[in-house]
Amino acid sequence: MSFDLGMLLLRLVVGAIMFGHGAQKLFGWFGGYGLAGTGGFFQNQLRLRPGKFWALLAGVSEAGGGLLFALGLLNPLGPVAITAAMLIAIMLVHWPRFWAQDSGIEYMLVLIAASLAGAITGPGAWSLDATLGISLPMPAALIATLGLAIVGVLATLWSRPPAVSEVGSELQRAA
Repeated sequence: MSFDLGMLLLRLVVGAIMFGHGAQKLFGWFGGYGLAGTGGFFQNQLRLRPGKFWALLAGVSEAGGGLLFALGLLNPLGPVAITAAMLIAIMLVHWPRFWAQDSGIEYMLVLIAASLAGAITGPGAWSLDATLGISLPMPAALIATLGLAIVGVLATLWSRPPAVSEVGSELQRAA
């Protein structure tokens, strides 16, 4: 009973937070910028092209992964979608800083750990998987979805054009 209640609490909180982050990107809800604004940021600041496509993918990964995780549906797909989105955020925005107050990776690591804990242990008795009798084969499902997450991370990095070197930027500013 306490395990199932703990998993329900974990799934609802992390899932709702991730759904909210995705809804900011997709719909502009909760103070977000929607697809156009997020796409512009992705293209101009993160060098992801086309920016709107990557914003859509990030929003779907976060909102969809969060919703699946919160509902305890099709485990481990939701947690792995969250993990992939957070790994990309770490690599493109927050690395190498650690603490959240410095815009570091701390918060993303907590979301990854909570999501993967839910993926590994399962969603618990108070989930749609349990209610509907759905059980994706473990560990094959976890390994396959983590593999897809890694492919997604690599595809994201591959889509970025090379950055102007910092040395070149410094020389231009000094001139």
